[in-house]
Amino acid sequence: MKAKAAAGLQDVVAGESSICLVDGTKGRLVYHGYDINDLVGKASFEEVVYLLWHGKLPNLAELTELDAELKKNREIPADIMALIQGLVNSPANPTGMEILRTVASFAGAVDADKSMERETHLKQSAKLVSLMASATAAIGRLKAGKEYVAPRSDLGHAANFLYMLNGVEANELSVEAFDVALILHADHEFNASTFTARCTVGTLSDVYSGVTSAIGALKGPLHGGANEDVLRMLMKINSVEGAEAGIKDLLANGVKVPGFGHRVYRSYDPRGLVLKKYAKDLTAKQGETKWYDMTEIAERVVLEYFAGKGKDLKYNVDLYSGSLYNAMDIPVELFTPLFVMSRVSGWTAHILEQYANNRIIRPVADYVGPVDLQFVPISERA
Repeated sequence: MKAKAAAGLQDVVAGESSICLVDGTKGRLVYHGYDINDLVGKASFEEVVYLLWHGKLPNLAELTELDAELKKNREIPADIMALIQGLVNSPANPTGMEILRTVASFAGAVDADKSMERETHLKQSAKLVSLMASATAAIGRLKAGKEYVAPRSDLGHAANFLYMLNGVEANELSVEAFDVALILHADHEFNASTFTARCTVGTLSDVYSGVTSAIGALKGPLHGGANEDVLRMLMKINSVEGAEAGIKDLLANGVKVPGFGHRVYRSYDPRGLVLKKYAKDLTAKQGETKWYDMTEIAERVVLEYFAGKGKDLKYNVDLYSGSLYNAMDIPVELFTPLFVMSRVSGWTAHILEQYANNRIIRPVADYVGPVDLQFVPISERA
């Protein structure tokens, strides 16, 4: 007899992985044995990418080799750039997520290497990490009516993205904060988009198909987009003085305030705690604390509201990311694409792990429909 299905596969163990541990009870996030708090501010995003793919932190030679591979793939190929330009100028006005999804698929179609060897998959993974970053920057500039800025090989991954997006080198704190944000978003176990990627490549489809599928899953507002929703909410209120009343009004009308609660974490989301610190420091340095101040007010009001109802609600990774990204002059429309350019490292890590010990993913359903219906000819149907 089949076990009763859990809605949304809640707490169902769907497979084994050594990549990422999300401890919802203790509020911990661990990559291949390293607590996230031991990585941020110490390791670079590039080191974490290597860790996710290989299960260990790189030595200097290994990091140098990966860094060279990522930099080699930063420049957007002409055919992909033409695709991005065409989509940006399309009357359909596709979102950044829709464009990235198409770019990932197109990149797979024009990659002549169809080998299923691990070395090929690693090269394709590096290509996608670089391409998603450069494409996101290009989408941001083209949608703003600005010219494309070519990448630089003398900058790290985070610094180069900010340079390509804004056309000027970012300050040291912005680069550090963005590098940390990339690390914090790099992986999160069997979330919807990661599981989608594993299901896709479990059929022995290619890396690009796995990433394209994952972007499609992340595009949904129940998975990606909450960081955008936070800042959009604050922009509607638009003043520190009106923040408390504005948030209370939303709560009184039963509107879900984005940036709070989590499917897995029952204590604080450890990523949110880190981003709050960087958001506070960076907005202070940039001399514009409006959105951070409003976010702090939103945190206080929402937590007090639910505490009054006997609920110990906590904020999540999305709450302070809006004010942080805004301080880097990143437009709100790019917040979810930023998620892609980070999480592609985790998606590809899971794709590599799925290939290494593959069995097609085929769960069963708890059928709740009718049985033994009798066929009625069409002439006799009401």
